[in-house]
Amino acid sequence: MIPTCQILGIQFFNGDVDDAVQSMIQRGGFLIAPSGTCFARLREDERYRRAVLAADLAIADSGLMVLLCRLFRRESLQRISGLKYLKHLLATLKGGGTGEVFWIVPSGRARQKLLDWSQEALPITGEDCYVAPRYGFEVGDPSLVALIERRRAAQVIIAIGSGAQEKLGHYLRENLSYRPAIHCIGAALGFLTGDQIAIPDWADRVFLGWLWRLFAHPRTFVPRLSRGLKLPWLLWKYGKSLPPMKRE
Repeated sequence: MIPTCQILGIQFFNGDVDDAVQSMIQRGGFLIAPSGTCFARLREDERYRRAVLAADLAIADSGLMVLLCRLFRRESLQRISGLKYLKHLLATLKGGGTGEVFWIVPSGRARQKLLDWSQEALPITGEDCYVAPRYGFEVGDPSLVALIERRRAAQVIIAIGSGAQEKLGHYLRENLSYRPAIHCIGAALGFLTGDQIAIPDWADRVFLGWLWRLFAHPRTFVPRLSRGLKLPWLLWKYGKSLPPMKRE
């Protein structure tokens, strides 16, 4: 049995990070790591909502959500940031025996950063990387499905950012003829490759990764963090229950 804790209708994994990694590698499916700014989408975007609820494993990336669960509900939820999960996943992949890895990144710059970083980390070639288009409200990519089918990658790492990546992970799971492990880890890859500002381990441990990003790119992250202010109200009002969609 996988230990879980239900928050806002989502079954979050509530265990050790290495157990989460092994569960994905052994079972396949797709993993999500929603940040605190993502939960408002549950009431606004039906396709995102459907994808998140269909995830095979959800990890609690949001330090704010973990703290609020302790405050409001006296419930302990193990936080596993997307960055921590990715580091442990990479350590496992370096050990071998996990099959071919395929990477989906948001831009040509991110792809080049990944390839440069891989010279000291994992062996990655240009054929192992796919630059995702800018997906719209609906996410579908038959070309990507065909490419992954040809390569039969056992591990698919999606690093294109929240919203679109959860929809893409769900789309791939539903449209591939086999069941790889699909890891939706968002900006975490960029923290390692240099495509995003690096976050110190201590800052990630004490839930302050968001502060590093805010100082680095305030114009981008102030609007995102303002969406995160809806999380306390959502948790107070709905707790374990899935919030209803907003009325038009």
